[in-house]
Amino acid sequence: MPFDAAVGSAGPHFSEEDVLVGPRSRGGPGGGSGTIFLAGCNLGCRFCQNWSLSHLAEGEATSIEGLARLMLALEASSCANVNLVTPTHFAHACARAVALAREEGFSVPVVWNCGGYESTEALECLDGLVDIYMPDLKTLDAEFAAEALRARDYPERAREALREMHRQVGDLETDSRGLATRGLLVRHLVMPGRGEDTRACLDLLAELSPDTFVNVMGQYRPCGEADRIIGLDRRPAHEEVLAAKAYARKLGLRLAER
Repeated sequence: MPFDAAVGSAGPHFSEEDVLVGPRSRGGPGGGSGTIFLAGCNLGCRFCQNWSLSHLAEGEATSIEGLARLMLALEASSCANVNLVTPTHFAHACARAVALAREEGFSVPVVWNCGGYESTEALECLDGLVDIYMPDLKTLDAEFAAEALRARDYPERAREALREMHRQVGDLETDSRGLATRGLLVRHLVMPGRGEDTRACLDLLAELSPDTFVNVMGQYRPCGEADRIIGLDRRPAHEEVLAAKAYARKLGLRLAER
């Protein structure tokens, strides 16, 4: 194999959840979440907003040693964490890079920023290496998953993954600065006309733990091949997003700020 992973970009990112970005993003030097965007994705979401990276896999071939150096450099630039974005298909390389970086003194939390379509076997190999799991919970509707994600088994796989992630790291914990140090942070993107599915996703998170930290996101917009899927050719109405957040609060879930 000529390379171990492919990196689209890497650097401090200031638009992640407040618990990942940190207080120094408010105008001071450094801070932010140290993101490493891996090229490609193990899902085929037809509405992806980052098509060139996920579907076209545009990125630079990178060795395990190169990944480790990126992690150390991001920590040296005062990033609050290292945020591995769509890492699943490079899980083995990422795990080895984290271990190698830690041998060199790397100490900030590692964030596993994924689509939620994970195998429990792979997650078990990450136990002790990943501090913060940040999966999407996209849908619990198998028919919708088959059409829009090209993965009919997504709901089943996501349920299993969430249980394993929570087993490893528990509910999200923060330090005195409000920065996440360990735990589970789930993202759910509100899709137009899919309120019932959203409520089912939030119900699952409340069953997992009433203290689950969740970011109910309202920034969906038609991208990629979304216009070929009935109902996904528009943004969600403001009322749909408000209703989703209100339901999350009703369940007692902890809502993220972003």
